[in-house]
Amino acid sequence: MTERYSIPIQVDTFYIENQSDEAANRYVFAYTITIRNDSPVLVQLLRRYWSITDANGKNSEVYGDGVVGEQPELAPGSSYSYTSGAVLETPVGTMQGHYEMKTESGEIFNAPIPVFRLAVPNILN
Repeated sequence: MTERYSIPIQVDTFYIENQSDEAANRYVFAYTITIRNDSPVLVQLLRRYWSITDANGKNSEVYGDGVVGEQPELAPGSSYSYTSGAVLETPVGTMQGHYEMKTESGEIFNAPIPVFRLAVPNILN
């Protein structure tokens, strides 16, 4: 079903040092996501699903309606960007998931969010 719709997703991540506390195993990250609708029909983002894994293998799953309180509609050729965040207990982790989307005709499909890394700068050098 997803093959019929092209919804590329770009992610940029940022470490927020002034909100993090290494001694308390609290590492705060922000990420900006840009969702582009390369499909020929209008789509709406209904829900999100995240799988977040830290360097210790601890996994948490997040489900919810929309993103940052919105359920944006994307016309063909348009894009939508938002910034959100995650807190990990380790300086490195990953996130991946999908957005549940709906077409104008009511068809539901998932737009996959490829795995991306959250990492304190230079931690992997």
